[in-house]
Amino acid sequence: MLFNSLVFIFAFLPLVLVGYFLLLHWRLTVAARSWLLFASLVFYSWWDVRYLPLILGSILFNYTIGGVLVEYDDLKRKLVSKKAIFVVGVTANILLLCWFKYLDFFIGNVNALFGTGLPLLKIVLPLGISFFTITQIAFLVDAYEGLVEERNLLNYALFVTFFPHLLAGPILHHKEMMPQFDHLRNKVINWKNLYFGLALFFIGLFKKVIIADQFAAWATPGFDTAPSLTFFEAWLASLSYTLQLYFDFSGYSDMAVGIGWMFNIRLPINFNSPYKATGIIDFWKRWHMTLTEFVTTYLYAPILRSFGRITFGVSLAAIFLAMLISGIWHGAGWTFIIWGGLHGAALVINHIWRKRKLSMPRFLAWLITFNFVNASFVFFRAKSLEGAMKVFAGMAGVNGVTMHRSLKKVHLLERLGVNFSGSWLDGINGNDRTYIYALLALVFAVTCRNSMQAVEGLKPDWKHFAVLVTIAFWGLLNISQVSEFLYFQF
Repeated sequence: MLFNSLVFIFAFLPLVLVGYFLLLHWRLTVAARSWLLFASLVFYSWWDVRYLPLILGSILFNYTIGGVLVEYDDLKRKLVSKKAIFVVGVTANILLLCWFKYLDFFIGNVNALFGTGLPLLKIVLPLGISFFTITQIAFLVDAYEGLVEERNLLNYALFVTFFPHLLAGPILHHKEMMPQFDHLRNKVINWKNLYFGLALFFIGLFKKVIIADQFAAWATPGFDTAPSLTFFEAWLASLSYTLQLYFDFSGYSDMAVGIGWMFNIRLPINFNSPYKATGIIDFWKRWHMTLTEFVTTYLYAPILRSFGRITFGVSLAAIFLAMLISGIWHGAGWTFIIWGGLHGAALVINHIWRKRKLSMPRFLAWLITFNFVNASFVFFRAKSLEGAMKVFAGMAGVNGVTMHRSLKKVHLLERLGVNFSGSWLDGINGNDRTYIYALLALVFAVTCRNSMQAVEGLKPDWKHFAVLVTIAFWGLLNISQVSEFLYFQF
């Protein structure tokens, strides 16, 4: 089920909200949580009920392993070490993810390397598997380190499956999540939270269906169907995807946080104006913030400790390896590995730059950071290395520069070898407004307040209410077809 679907907005969400707070009003706390768990499983199964046993099995397995780790010190008979149990639990989660996400990638590379003809299994990637797997790996790590006190299967299952975050984050920690369901003041409807939650939800819906889906109409042909791209087609294709990804994923995160507010649950913020960043370190403090926290806590820190003696050079190596693994987590393909490696290398350079206390003008720092992020997203979006090279070739002007024929009167351009055409953006199905939309969206992302800042300044008066209603109706009227969120693919 999609947040940006009419059945979710007008049927599923209201029904779940009313049922949850009615049960709490009747002081049926366990029933209320059970209702929320049931609704979350329905939400997950809406896509394909065949994968319901997968997530249920994953929950039961990790809950069991986590329970053994929590109670290990109290066990009278210890047949195996605590570390062995932990390793088995984490390995099982990684193998599950590898089976569904990476097996065909591995087979394809074996075939290419050794000339074998092993058939691809063409396994369909279950929605949300990357997110609910790493959420539970984090739980096992915390259980192993003695940071888990929760020992209730219903609560644990709800923590994993709570539908606002289930399919694409934000990535949660049990210690931040579960206590919120126990607070007495969270068990009654909070009209302020409901108002702010609806505002954030419809801002996210607007981002998705009005902005992100429009840029998808230009990014998709540029990356997927055009045999080659001219200079401006390639740059607008890459910028369109960079803007599509931001407004799509931040829109999803806004909607998830907004839904959480409606249930009096505070989900962590995932975005803080990342395209305002003036360095790649700054970018990762702003972009997909819960993933950054996960990578820092559960990848970078263990890698760093594994080296033994910690030095600045060792920390840089740990940063690179952590980002490389992050790239692999995002997808099964060399493009994702290159993307992770590029960001790892950029972080290393940024840390060296900081250590040496070098500086540059703020605008230049922003320009370099944004263009690096935009270029790296070409690998993130392209379906193959050849597809990425096609876009980069166009961005480098290999296929020439074509501009709108109205500029033909500028003779200097013609002497520079520029071509002119009325269909200068046909390769991306663009028009004369495409570059204007891209520039406006970029300026908006770089200069304006983000969603959370906008909602914090929202007042329950008629002026703000009218703006909210306008945004809501604009978004609702443009829900015309199924449009999945980009991170559903990961």
